[in-house]
Amino acid sequence: MGAWISTWPAGPGDAELPVLLCLPPAGAGCHQFRSWIPALTGIAQVHGVQLPGRENRWREPMPDTLGEAVEAVAGELRPIVGAGRRLVVFGHSFGGLLGYELARRVTPDALVVSGCRAPGHWDGAGRGIVDDADELDKLFDTAGLDPAFLDEDTRALMVAMLRKDAVLSLSYTHTPGDPVPAPVHAWRARGDETVTADDMAGWAAVTSRGFRLHHVEGGHHAVLRRPEPLLAHLTGLLRDGTPAAAPVG
Repeated sequence: MGAWISTWPAGPGDAELPVLLCLPPAGAGCHQFRSWIPALTGIAQVHGVQLPGRENRWREPMPDTLGEAVEAVAGELRPIVGAGRRLVVFGHSFGGLLGYELARRVTPDALVVSGCRAPGHWDGAGRGIVDDADELDKLFDTAGLDPAFLDEDTRALMVAMLRKDAVLSLSYTHTPGDPVPAPVHAWRARGDETVTADDMAGWAAVTSRGFRLHHVEGGHHAVLRRPEPLLAHLTGLLRDGTPAAAPVG
């Protein structure tokens, strides 16, 4: 099996910097977060979580359950973080759910999620992607992709990855327990038709250290498409735990 956490080339002293761990949305790989490195040079070391079935792990089988995936990531993360290194976990959409379950096992200094239902709102999420072609096309539309303009091979690869992650999400049942002892920051795009305001507000129930809800304009993936406000926010959390000013709803 390949590594669950992608570690990109680091400069001198980066091994002592805080860690930003990024978890991508369903159907995507983590290498998109490599483009964030210039904005965070000297501030944090950026790592990405790579599930099997995509990019450099295309031929590897998916785990049977979401819990199995989270345990594997947690096992690799502990030695990376080491004693005393600040850790901020960021996850978008399905990646936010993975990030939450990871935060229950390896307590970060902050958990940041975007476009992601609160854990108690995930029951059955993803079923439409598995069973319904129309629902799958709606997801392409949400992502700003027109299937008509994708070549057949590219669309088939994307569909395969989306369905693998959707099946994995269906293995998830939220088991309430102790709140995460870390602040939770949730970002929602006002034009997101996938995740409701109530879905996002539910994150307040999973933390004992404070909750803030931030709003931006745009659709489901707006935060990733225009990441500058989020990156400023993450910079503050990584430096000293004080987020930079951000839109608050």
